[in-house]
Amino acid sequence: MKKPVLVIMAAGMGSRYGGLKQIDPVDPEGHIIMDFSLYDAMKAGFEKVVFVIKKENEKDFREAIGDRVAGFLQVEYAFQDITDIPQGYEVPGERVKPWGTGHAVRSCRELLDGPFVVINADDYYGHSAFEQLYNYLMTHEDGEKYAYAMVGYIIENTLTENGHVARGVCRTDAGGHLLGITERTHIEKRDGDTAYTEDGGASWHVIEKGSTVSMNMWGFTGSFMKELEAGFEPFLKNGLKENPLNCEYFLPSVVDGLIKEGKAEVTVLKSFDRWYGVTYKEDKKNVMDAVRQMKDEGLYPQDFFHG
Repeated sequence: MKKPVLVIMAAGMGSRYGGLKQIDPVDPEGHIIMDFSLYDAMKAGFEKVVFVIKKENEKDFREAIGDRVAGFLQVEYAFQDITDIPQGYEVPGERVKPWGTGHAVRSCRELLDGPFVVINADDYYGHSAFEQLYNYLMTHEDGEKYAYAMVGYIIENTLTENGHVARGVCRTDAGGHLLGITERTHIEKRDGDTAYTEDGGASWHVIEKGSTVSMNMWGFTGSFMKELEAGFEPFLKNGLKENPLNCEYFLPSVVDGLIKEGKAEVTVLKSFDRWYGVTYKEDKKNVMDAVRQMKDEGLYPQDFFHG
C-alpha cells in the first residue's frame, strides 16, 4: 500500500489574511493553526505534504511555513491558477474568484498517484482525525465501489460564540456511510439550540443535537483524481453558462455525485475533538487559550518545526 499524502488547501490564504506575513501566530512560539495539523499528521504517519497555494505567494509561504516544515516532512507545492482550465474554455474577463475546492485539489494532479487526505489550511482538526484517516487509507482499497472516507464532527463542537459558520450537514446510513451532504451557510447558536437560516434570519430551523458535519477533511484513493478531472469540464460548461463569475467546483458536490451514481462509498469516521479556527477576529483568544491548555496537558510540545 502506498502511504497517503497530505494535501493542504492554502490558496485562499493571501486574500483572506491580506498577505501571508500577516498570518497570526496562536502561541508565543509563533506557530499558526496549520502547524498543529502538520504535527498531528506527522505523528499519525504521514511523510509528505502538498501545499496548494497561489504562485504569487510562494516566496512568502516558503518563508512563513514551507521551509520550516521541510526538515520534518517531504514538501511539494501545487499552484492553483484561475487560467488552469481545459482547452477550448476561457476565463470570463471580470472573473476574479478561483474555481473552488475541487479545482484546488485538481491542481495536484501531476503530484498525486495514490491515496491522499485533503484539509483546509486554517482549521484545527485534532490528532484523532489524522490517525483515523491515515489508518483507513492504509487498510482500504477500491473494490466494486471507490473506498473513500471523511471525518465527521459533532456540530456542537464546531461552532463559534462570535457569529455564524458554514457547515456541511451529513446524512448517514446505519452502517456509517455517507448518503449526502447539505451545505448550510449560516449556522449559529440560538436560544440553547443550533439553528440555520436561509432567508437572512426571517426563519430559523433547528439542527438536531449531535448531528454530524463535514469540515472538509477527506480521505481518497488515487481513483478520485481521475473522477475530479472527468467532472471538471461538465461543471465548467454548465457553470460558465449559468453563473460565469461565481460558479465553484466544490469537493462535496463531486463526492455527492459519485455516491448518487453508485460509484463511491464514503465511510464517515467520527471525531469528538473540538474544532478551532479564526472565523472572526474575536475567536483568536479562544484558540490561543485552547492551544495553551493542550500544550499544558502534553498533547503538543511547547515548540516544534523550528529546527
